[in-house]
Amino acid sequence: DGRREGGSLIDGFLVERVAESDYAGPLAALAQVVSPEPVLGPDLLGLARAVADRYAGSLADVLQLAVPPRHGRAEARETSAPPPAPAGPEPGSWRRYDRGADFLKALAAGGAPRAVWTALPGPQWAEEIARAVQATLASGRGALVVLPAGRPVARVDAALRELVGEGHHAVLTADAGQERRYREWLSVRRGAVRAVVGTRAAMFAPVRDLGLVVVWDDGDASHSDDRAPFPHVREVLELRATRDKCAFLLGSWSCTVEAAQLVESGWAAPIVADREQVRAAAPLVRTVGDAELARDEAARAARLPSLAWQIVRDGLRHGPVLVQVPRRGYVPRLACARCREPARCRQCAGPLEAQEAGGGALRCGWCGREEGAWHCPECGGFRLRAQVVGARRTAEELGRAFSTVPVRTSGREQVLDTVSADPALVVSTPGAEPVAEGGYAAALLLDGWAMLGRPDLRAGEDALRRWIGAAALVRDQGAGGTVVVVAEPTLRPVQALVRWDPVGHAVRELGERAELGFPPVSRMAAVSGTAEAVAEFLAATELPRDAEVLGPVPLPVMDAGRPRRAGAPPPG
Repeated sequence: DGRREGGSLIDGFLVERVAESDYAGPLAALAQVVSPEPVLGPDLLGLARAVADRYAGSLADVLQLAVPPRHGRAEARETSAPPPAPAGPEPGSWRRYDRGADFLKALAAGGAPRAVWTALPGPQWAEEIARAVQATLASGRGALVVLPAGRPVARVDAALRELVGEGHHAVLTADAGQERRYREWLSVRRGAVRAVVGTRAAMFAPVRDLGLVVVWDDGDASHSDDRAPFPHVREVLELRATRDKCAFLLGSWSCTVEAAQLVESGWAAPIVADREQVRAAAPLVRTVGDAELARDEAARAARLPSLAWQIVRDGLRHGPVLVQVPRRGYVPRLACARCREPARCRQCAGPLEAQEAGGGALRCGWCGREEGAWHCPECGGFRLRAQVVGARRTAEELGRAFSTVPVRTSGREQVLDTVSADPALVVSTPGAEPVAEGGYAAALLLDGWAMLGRPDLRAGEDALRRWIGAAALVRDQGAGGTVVVVAEPTLRPVQALVRWDPVGHAVRELGERAELGFPPVSRMAAVSGTAEAVAEFLAATELPRDAEVLGPVPLPVMDAGRPRRAGAPPPG
């Protein structure tokens, strides 16, 4: 008595066959078994259910994230036998950290240690992750490494190939193509490879005999999926470590509040270097605050303080210099020259941007509409001034000032992976900084107010993470590496950068959030809807005794042309 609803076929997974069912409703007949490949085993199904419960989501949404789209040709290929386990690694640069060598030793012995690792600046982090994976493979178990983007994935992939050789690990990234991605995923599910290195979707990889999960730079926004139920890599891997009783390693140059909470709760142990090692590996950090900028003639004329010009000139004698600019584009924010009113699009009220020097048509940063005859609605003025200067404009200004060296840009339009050791100016937006051969001679971190002034609970934490991420690419202080940050030196994130103490900053931030009841000390669930629907929901929901209801409060009206963020209300 099966029936088809709506006349369309619905994809599904066959997870079990039983003689009887406790479902009393009508059942539909299976129209076709697409493939005999069992892609959804009990372990992956259990993990998907746990993630759905953790985020109050649906199992179907999680399975869409966990199982990649099928590719018939990849499925038909035979899978080779797994290679023999490699030998255990030497501690190598893990000796620089307290408990570092012990962590590797525990992995090789089949243990399941859990650690939060604050990596020293420099390129050794990829090799250190590879050594942890090698130690896990040597114990006969599998390993899973999740990184925020393709560039760090390529570095860990290269380090693993050099240490372990070919055939021991698979690379799972979104840009690999459907066939290759599914082929690599099948090799993991079938047990042909025991280690996985990949980006966000790899957090669900069905690694057999999982012995270690690693997440690098958990503060990066790429680790949070923008599709329902919006799982975060760090929390999914915490679930996997608990369910599979395997080792857990959270590593970063910086330290998030959530990482500090894992250590404070005793769930994970810290792996850090002593202060002498930190001072030897970190560059010299100097600050330029508002008081220095007000007295500096060069800063008033050219936006860069005299100290920055001097550091750039000295650095270019010995190698490339990195310049981090918070905003991309040429002039991404404009305002009226007379009354300072921000220039807005007449269609969607988005910010108007200048695309190039010499005037020309303006363009909206939200809807892309060109504005050829702008005038200020407040005072009627027609002249504009730059409110925020982007990476392209900064590159143009530096190119005129240092005409004898090349200027290269790295941002969303074109992201550079590496640059040579020759003298050059590299202008980059946060997160797009290329790696320089031998490290940068110096770095400038401009417009610190743009990152610290964001109306966000994580503004200080994110600013410090991006600054440390750029400064970690600079040579150490003994080799002359210098970093100049243009921000008020009395602010806590700036002081943490000067001392190179991201852990201390995270611990203090965690203490303040505990006093205020802010996440991650407390858990929060947000429900949006019409006033009647929210009231009905609250009346029907059984909340814990210690739960606190905030609101309901009115939601801001969303403009129709504005890009919608995950979880934001619909336009209107």
